[in-house]
Amino acid sequence: MKVGIIGGGSIGLLFAYYLNKCFDTTIYTRTDRQACMIGAKGLLFEKNKKQETVQIKAESFFNWNGDEDLTVIAVKQYHLEDVLAQIREKSNRMGSFLFLQNGMGHLKQISNLSAENIYIGSVENGAYKAGDRHVCHTGEGVNRVAVYFEKDRSLIHNFIKPLSDFFPFVMEENYDEMLKKKLVVNAVINPLTAILRVPNGELLANPFYREIFRALFKEISDVLHLKDEHAYYQHLINVCQKTGKNRSSMLKDIEENRKTEVDAILGFLLEEARKENRLAPLLHNYYSLIKGIEYKEVVN
Repeated sequence: MKVGIIGGGSIGLLFAYYLNKCFDTTIYTRTDRQACMIGAKGLLFEKNKKQETVQIKAESFFNWNGDEDLTVIAVKQYHLEDVLAQIREKSNRMGSFLFLQNGMGHLKQISNLSAENIYIGSVENGAYKAGDRHVCHTGEGVNRVAVYFEKDRSLIHNFIKPLSDFFPFVMEENYDEMLKKKLVVNAVINPLTAILRVPNGELLANPFYREIFRALFKEISDVLHLKDEHAYYQHLINVCQKTGKNRSSMLKDIEENRKTEVDAILGFLLEEARKENRLAPLLHNYYSLIKGIEYKEVVN
């Protein structure tokens, strides 16, 4: 199977390392410089302080033309619109795609994409991009995937099965519920750790932070009309404990003066609240705080 990965960030590089073990894999990056660096020096993978360099094909996204059997879209949601525009313009055929964005806003963006198969993914592995060709696997977890649209039922199973022993995927029946679960995790952990500048586990270890943690979850639960609130909260606790030493992606974005995904996460929830004329003061305040930090970095 030929697999393409669009996106040279932490998740794109992580997937490139593991998928390259089983498939003919090419990673497509935003810049020629990153693609040339990976192509010339290899992908540097790090886990538990051990490093390994592997050779992998790398190209600029400009050279992508949809020849792969499956293309993994691993860009952040605010880059997705541009990527989809190029996919529609450059693809030689109707392809198959796996989308790995945070939040739920991307569902609208892909609703009119012509494709043979479309899958939605949720990544529960922690990863950190330490350099253009250097990725650190910081937390082990499963990857979840659900069908959004499917013509060939064998494709996703042929993709998942070879990876089961070392980079496992779990098939979920409902992509909406799967994304809600991930959204709750991202909407609580990411903004709080980014504002407080603490690793994930500190949100539970500090009793005052834990009060905020619980209150924010409750507001999100009301906005999303979660049916089994206890199950969602327990999942949130489990993820926070399991990734206790990790620094969230939003915190790392702020530390490195990059744009965050707050619009895709808290912005989406605020829009859902507005549809029902529902007050969501915590979501509004944390959204504004993150946007204020972004504004400050841009101004400075």
